[in-house]
Amino acid sequence: MATQTQNSLEEIQNFKGKYPKQIWRLFFSEMWERFCFYGMRGMLVFFMITQLNFGEKEANLQYGATQAFVYAFTFIGGLFADKILGFRKSLFFGGLLMIVGSILLSIDTHNFFFFGLAFIIIGTGFFKPNISTMVGELYKDGDNRRDAGFSLFYAGINLGAFLGGYICVAIGKGYMLSSVIDEAHRWNVAFGLAAVGMIISLINFQFTKHELGPIGLQPGHPDAIVKSNPLPKWMEYAVYIGTLLLIPIVQVMVSKTEYTDYFMYIIGPLTLIYLFYEMSKVGKIERNKLIAALIFILFSIVFWGIYEQSGGSLSIFAAKNLNDTILGGTFTLDPNGVNNSGGAFFIIVLAPLFGLLWLWLAKRKVEPNTVIKFGLGFLFLGLGFYVLYATRFFAIDGMTSLDVFTLALLVITIGELCLSPIGLSIMTKLSPAKLQGIMMGMWFLASAYGQYVAGLIGANMAEAREGDSLMDKLITYTDGYKQLGLYSLIAGAILIVLSPYIKKLMHGVN
Repeated sequence: MATQTQNSLEEIQNFKGKYPKQIWRLFFSEMWERFCFYGMRGMLVFFMITQLNFGEKEANLQYGATQAFVYAFTFIGGLFADKILGFRKSLFFGGLLMIVGSILLSIDTHNFFFFGLAFIIIGTGFFKPNISTMVGELYKDGDNRRDAGFSLFYAGINLGAFLGGYICVAIGKGYMLSSVIDEAHRWNVAFGLAAVGMIISLINFQFTKHELGPIGLQPGHPDAIVKSNPLPKWMEYAVYIGTLLLIPIVQVMVSKTEYTDYFMYIIGPLTLIYLFYEMSKVGKIERNKLIAALIFILFSIVFWGIYEQSGGSLSIFAAKNLNDTILGGTFTLDPNGVNNSGGAFFIIVLAPLFGLLWLWLAKRKVEPNTVIKFGLGFLFLGLGFYVLYATRFFAIDGMTSLDVFTLALLVITIGELCLSPIGLSIMTKLSPAKLQGIMMGMWFLASAYGQYVAGLIGANMAEAREGDSLMDKLITYTDGYKQLGLYSLIAGAILIVLSPYIKKLMHGVN
């Protein structure tokens, strides 16, 4: 029986003010999902080293493999949402898988480690791209409030990342609630807390989804935005059963990191071939828009490859080469804590301001177009890495300033805010309605390649370092950051030079 939708798409998209009310519901669901995901992500390397007795190199390879698989599966999740499940059912199914994975980790963290991770990886693939696509559907084509909406939504992502990334690890390590949780069960509680976050996310979505009107309904539903014939029920069940059968395979692939290389070599070319096939079926204007989207996706791989040093080389740099005082010695902070949560903190503060800035500039008809925003993202990223390079000038015996390091994170975050939420927005603007899930999945697949590239860059920086003094290590790392800063500036300049050509491909989309 068809469910009744309470709002028409026109009523939703003709909202008054800066933001549609539905964005706050999606914000809240995404915040708790990110609490779950970043809570899990933040625990991985430390848990593997201290509890599973992995070596540092092995733990970092494992972390990179997990991250790459998570973002790669967003393409598959987007594809199934577009063709069979619809965004709502895909999101709910993904959330259930994440809850099961987190519960498995909380029951027996050691024995169920890779089994639980496999559930979380596939679950994130079904959840992550589809909630972002629904945010895009809240806006009419050409509504200049869309970028502001995605900037606000991005603040939700990072509020969840900030809270989950700190609280879960702090409980596991015994920095929080150690008086009420005995040492033997701290990691169980920490992983269980990630499950609680995901349960809150799904309850919120389930009770507010009626406000979304036709947005996210299954293909073939009579009220769906894109009209199509109803699908046979067996196709939906086949997705659920096929996914569950895939979990043991993903478990093996993630536990043996050599499979990551093969996976990354295969998934990218296959998705490109599939995209070209889909592009052959659309008109010239839509094809040009998809080519523009692909240019943004390819540049974003470069961006994330440089940006994602935070999980690898920067965490080693923070542990070995940073002092632990900030603001002229006023506060004592863990440098790794600053590295892990500083970016999310700056985004929470700055994202709403950036959203309002784009609106203010749009009113005065001086808002930079999307290509220029992307270019600015690279320029600020490059400047941030030059600030990291500058930490060498404040070093004493190989230990340098946490203040300068934090300033670098601020500059890098400004670059991220020019690119990442705008990237989510432009994927929804340039994609035909029937390909939105796939294109959002490709955007996140680019993040997978970025994570993969970041691991290779970080590993390259860390080579042949045995016996080096702290100062030698600092010089090696900061030389690497200077090089990455230069690459980023070059990429930004190329984008800005190419902007008239890319704008022509976009056919008026800004």
